[in-house]
Amino acid sequence: MLDTLDAAAVRRWCASGLDALKRHQGEIDDLNVYPVPDGDTGTNLVLTLTSAQQALAMDLDTVADGTSTAHGHALRLMARGALLGARGNSGVILSQILRGLADALATTAAVRGPELAAALRAATTAAYAAVARPVEGTLLTVVSAAAEAAEQVDGEQLAAVARAASGAAAQALARTPEQLPALARAGVVDAGGQGLCLLLDALVEVITGEHPEHPAPAARIVPPPASAVRETGSAEYAYEVQFLLDAEPEAVRRMRDTLGALGDSLVVVGDGDTWQVHVHVNDVGAAIEAGVVAGRPYQISVTRFADQRAAAPRPAPDGRAAVVVAAGAGIAELLAGEGAVVVPGSPSTGELLDAVRATGAAQVVVLPNDPNAQAVANQVAEEAYRLGVKVSVVPTRSPVQALAALAVRDARRHFEDDVIAMAEAAGACRYAEVCHAGRDALTVAGPCHAGDVLALVEGEVHLIGADLTDTCVALVDRLLGGGGELVTLLVGADAPDGLADAVHTHIARRWPFVEVQAYPGGQPRYPLLVGVE
Repeated sequence: MLDTLDAAAVRRWCASGLDALKRHQGEIDDLNVYPVPDGDTGTNLVLTLTSAQQALAMDLDTVADGTSTAHGHALRLMARGALLGARGNSGVILSQILRGLADALATTAAVRGPELAAALRAATTAAYAAVARPVEGTLLTVVSAAAEAAEQVDGEQLAAVARAASGAAAQALARTPEQLPALARAGVVDAGGQGLCLLLDALVEVITGEHPEHPAPAARIVPPPASAVRETGSAEYAYEVQFLLDAEPEAVRRMRDTLGALGDSLVVVGDGDTWQVHVHVNDVGAAIEAGVVAGRPYQISVTRFADQRAAAPRPAPDGRAAVVVAAGAGIAELLAGEGAVVVPGSPSTGELLDAVRATGAAQVVVLPNDPNAQAVANQVAEEAYRLGVKVSVVPTRSPVQALAALAVRDARRHFEDDVIAMAEAAGACRYAEVCHAGRDALTVAGPCHAGDVLALVEGEVHLIGADLTDTCVALVDRLLGGGGELVTLLVGADAPDGLADAVHTHIARRWPFVEVQAYPGGQPRYPLLVGVE
């Protein structure tokens, strides 16, 4: 039983919390499948806390200045790592919770019960401040309940405060469907809140040595996706390989020699137990095998540089640039053709910030194309400001809106005026998407079943059908019923042959004065994305 929270306990908490998130990653992902199968909160939280653990592993024993205590410095490293690795709304909010804890405890001589309670209140304040429009029934509600319960505990006992916070968080999580209708319709609790409960449970276990009384959900492991935004790479070597490694220093030294003979850009850093390995090679199997020989490699990421050509930064002679987040090779090519730097996938704060800095521009507009990426983009704007780069975020929610925004970009205008024009163009573009339901659920358009075709207009389910082509045609009719002169169709990677032609033919017959532009988008999960201007 710990009386105070020291630096070693902070490190154990981070490792234990990350282990818990990994064990329940798949279930947390499933919680935010409503009803589209793109839930990734568990993955985002794992990647965010992995970055925090890496920051701790590389610099835990170094006190950066004379004002931070050892535990305060550890918390600051953890918070900084989480910020740079933050992915999605939940990841960004978690990074702010950790920042609030770190700021409150950095100079505190001893962390007992009252200090932990005050730090949880500071964490709650920081989390709410990070969200432009806080919504109850989410991760915010759960952290707020934890802070309130912690403040009600009398006495100095650290364990009593941690238990109270953990228990209240679990109760608040159970109530989230009562606060958020979308959760009630899907029959789930908040995904981000579930992740925070696991972290608070881990804190209780570190302090008391005991498992919390409320049970965690059954485990299902889902490996995190590979990160895809990195340096352009050597012309001689085609692949970038990265992984974390648990190994002894002598084994790592031998592995370093092996990897050095296989490729270039070799970086191996660690704390004696856990190592971050990075290398450019042509023989991916041999690189991974070198890690297996040395110890236990995990979080393995392989990137082929040829797939990243569209993401390479373009010169910014006018001092401006546009950075766009997008998935799909065809979409990336379209956006790059409009002069934008394309960041694929679901980037972390650090990755998106690197893309902004790599443009070399002093003024950058970021188009996130997704609500989760927008939270990351907002954090990037704050970080870039500290580096002397002005970043404005145009809140696009679909690639079709990004195309509309980039089409009106004009370097002859003042930067602020140009951003306004882009935002207006994006807002004037109605967007929709078609996908298949991942589970049975109750939507605003009625009940749907796994496998049904769903047509979503600006995020809400409007149509539920059995046939993909028929649903796409009905969706376009509904959109054009409200007016429009231009329809943009982006065809997904899994779309059947002839889908775009069938929709185009229907529009030409039913809406003869409407112009249609159809492109192979290559996006996952969505056979068709539609924009109407």
